[in-house]
Amino acid sequence: MRQLLELLPIVLFFVVYQMDGQTLSFAGLSHEVDGIFSATAVLIAATAVQVLLTRLLDGSWEKRALWTLVAVGVFGGATLILREQTLIQWKPTVFNWAVAVTFLGFQLFSKRNLLQRVLGSQIELPARVWAQLNRLWIANFSVVGALNLYVAYRFSEATWVSYKLYSAIGFTLVLAVLTAVIISPHLQAAETATAKDAAPTGESASTTSSPSDR
Repeated sequence: MRQLLELLPIVLFFVVYQMDGQTLSFAGLSHEVDGIFSATAVLIAATAVQVLLTRLLDGSWEKRALWTLVAVGVFGGATLILREQTLIQWKPTVFNWAVAVTFLGFQLFSKRNLLQRVLGSQIELPARVWAQLNRLWIANFSVVGALNLYVAYRFSEATWVSYKLYSAIGFTLVLAVLTAVIISPHLQAAETATAKDAAPTGESASTTSSPSDR
């Protein structure tokens, strides 16, 4: 549910951008969709709603969602005020690189990396696996940020908007699959060990035999 909510603002951004030039009317009011600027305004509003819905579902403010809202507000607001679309195009890169630097900082200067701090109470993994996952996430956010700039500067604005939607879905799925591949063997090993510990030994089994056997 959270992943779907995170994608909702990007989907709306894409949809509104495709309506460029159309006039929308509602309750006696009309508005002509102004390409990336109208899409950016919708992106800001949708991100704010997404953060509130996440708060209602989780019962707490999710830090990553709040930082996303700040980034969208700053870059999106500047885009609308200055009428400069390049600013909103830089937002994914700045945000993803900031996340990558944060993950790297925890890896270098803390005993536990950020993933371990967040998920360590839910999943038990060897230290080397946490480090491997952390490197994967750093690489993901670094590559996503770099590719965003490449597409923004080498291709048309319309291509970038489409890329923004499909890359968000694609990279999220790839990261989830790779994370699951790394974690799953250790979860299976933990489940096997738990099952063995829970199984009765031969001696205990004999002492728990039926009354007729006694």
